[in-house]
Amino acid sequence: MSADPVTQAEPNRQVVKTVALVAFLVLALVFYFVRLGGLAIAYIADGKPAGIAIGIGMLLLPIVGVWIVWTTLQAALDHQRLARRIHEEGREVDTSHLARRPSGRIERDAADALFAEIKAEWEADPDNWRSSYRLARAYDYAGDRTRARETMRRAVALEKLERDGK
Repeated sequence: MSADPVTQAEPNRQVVKTVALVAFLVLALVFYFVRLGGLAIAYIADGKPAGIAIGIGMLLLPIVGVWIVWTTLQAALDHQRLARRIHEEGREVDTSHLARRPSGRIERDAADALFAEIKAEWEADPDNWRSSYRLARAYDYAGDRTRARETMRRAVALEKLERDGK
């Protein structure tokens, strides 16, 4: 029996909405960076020392902004690739059985127990991107966003090594 087409279309619709929003925000930032860069050049062209200093400062903002947008989008694409691979392999972290708060967040004790289970899995194979990915998700569920980001970066690097090695 095949899945209901309406149910299958719902995640696709959400992806399209998300991609459209990201594209709009990136275009808005590009417009902002171009305008800011133009103003910076105008200040520098004025030739006065204060204007030159302000212009140089303003010119740095779009450069930093482009770097932030690029690294953020690159990280999102990397994380999405790993999530897709984990899903295809059937290795996603199953949280369906965990107790939840009325807000929908996982209860702290349940998240800690899940974390302990996945950390033991990671300790058995720390150089596997799959266990690092699962550990990053467990950190996230346990509320430790800093370690989740660090561990996800490690998972991305390990997965890249695996892909490059093939």
